[in-house]
Formats: sequence, C-alpha cells, structure tokens
Amino acid sequence: MSEAPITHQEFTRAFRDALGMFATGVAVVATRAPNGDPIGLTVSSFNSVSLDPPLIVWSMSRHLPSLPVFEACEYYSVNVLAEDQQDVSQLFASRSDDKFAGLDTDEGLYSVPLLKGCCARFECRNTTRHDGGDHLVFISEVVRFDRDPRPPLVFQGGAYRRLVAL
Repeated sequence: MSEAPITHQEFTRAFRDALGMFATGVAVVATRAPNGDPIGLTVSSFNSVSLDPPLIVWSMSRHLPSLPVFEACEYYSVNVLAEDQQDVSQLFASRSDDKFAGLDTDEGLYSVPLLKGCCARFECRNTTRHDGGDHLVFISEVVRFDRDPRPPLVFQGGAYRRLVAL
C-alpha cells in the first residue's frame, strides 16, 4: 500500500517547519512613506551578499500592504535587533497602525528611521529587486552602518532564542 499524497497545505506547513530549523537573526526594516510617516516591519530574511561592493539582501511578502512603499523608496534602514528587543520585534510584526509611537529613534541618511538599542544598523540604497515567488527580494547597497557588540536576537523553530558561547 502506498501512502496517500499530502495536500498542498500540508506540504507548505512541513516546508515552513523545516525552514524554521535554520536559526536567523531578527531585524526591522524601516523607511518613510511618501507623506513622511515612518514605516517598518520585522524580517528574518536579512543576510549579507557582498563585501565589495557592500550589498545586503532581504525579502518581503507580496501580501503586505506596505510593499509599494518599500518597492518605491530610495533608502531604508535595516536594524538588527539585540536580544533584549523581543518586544520591538513583536511590535513591528504586528498590524499596529503606528509602530513608531513612543519609540526613541535616530534619523539616518535621507531621513530613514534608525532604531536605538540595536546590535547593528545599516542604511541602504534600494538598488535591485527580484521576483521571489510570493516574496519580493531586495538586494541593496549599504551606504553607512554602525554596530554595538551586544548579543543579537535569534529566531529558530518558531521561537526567540539566545546565543550561548561554546
């Protein structure tokens, strides 16, 4: 007897669970809407691409209403969250209308919002976008960055984690 084929929904859930075994950092990507309001979202898809030129990559779901803003903006920031910023991650992953309310931020180049307390912050020129199925993939040039040697916030297996030195 052969096993019954799995449904698309079962495949998608199993695939997502398998991908979740890869531990990632957590970042908030932020920019300004055309009216000047700050806008941001939590991502775990951030990674380095190249040192020369300095390039990074991240992706965004095509279903998010803020996609046109990020697609059209000239600059944005990537704020790598520190391990004590789980609340910031959850805020920017929420559907809250004003995620920046009450947050103390710095202003980066071209007025991009920079979150305070992060272990690294990158200011990026939005250079290249590629189709990535149900996501849009951004590859961008880093024009300025800073870092604070604090431990990063880590996400794995559907939960926040802390790094432990071996």
